[in-house]
Amino acid sequence: MKRLHIHVGVENLDQSIRFYSALFGAEPVKTKPDYAKWMLDNPHVNFAISTRTGDTGVNHLGIQVDEESELTELRDRLKKADMSVVNEGETVCCYARSEKSWVHDPSGIPWEAYRTMEDAEIFKAEKTEASGGCCAPEADSASCAPQAKTGSCC
Repeated sequence: MKRLHIHVGVENLDQSIRFYSALFGAEPVKTKPDYAKWMLDNPHVNFAISTRTGDTGVNHLGIQVDEESELTELRDRLKKADMSVVNEGETVCCYARSEKSWVHDPSGIPWEAYRTMEDAEIFKAEKTEASGGCCAPEADSASCAPQAKTGSCC
């Protein structure tokens, strides 16, 4: 099964949790001091918010899959379309251990293709912290518009 993933940067987590809980008619399935996530079935979406993005608004989009074979199929489809795919591999980010790949759309919006294996107690792994970001890699000039936001975290 595939689920659309949307991650939005917010300024005030408590106000945003109240707003999105009312909008979705559901409480988040995961909350941390800087993060909240809803796993909705109607609409079928993984919607996350955090105060860690550095900006407010849409931070990145993604396709979350359940099975490794689905992730392989998605990666292969992106590569066959001649997209610049960055395979992050297994990582800890957004309080989860996941296997991820990244692409940027023509406007520079980062998209992740990923499979989550389990929850984690930390927001991001130290190996990614040292590189300056935990999620979306910076887009190269060939894959996005010059004004695109890059280098953000999930």
